[in-house]
Amino acid sequence: MILHHIQTSPSRDSALKLCLRYACKEDAILLSSDGVNALLLRQWAMALSPFKLMVLKDDVIARGLSERLKNVTLIDYNEFVAQSLLHDKVITW
Repeated sequence: MILHHIQTSPSRDSALKLCLRYACKEDAILLSSDGVNALLLRQWAMALSPFKLMVLKDDVIARGLSERLKNVTLIDYNEFVAQSLLHDKVITW
């Protein structure tokens, strides 16, 4: 199992698109920084729906998106570290 970590907005680069091309259904995806903005667009939210998706809570709060993204799994930095240790590999895109 791989933890895919996306830090950039899909409108700025192709990291999320590449991640989704190579990710397996058993993999997890973590959105942080501007990567959380992907969930504001229906096409990306739908593309991410088959995966175990986690979003860094502090980045959601910093962008004022708590109300809009209340149905996603929010994790803190400690959980991010724990998830990194649970997975065989972490790929930051």
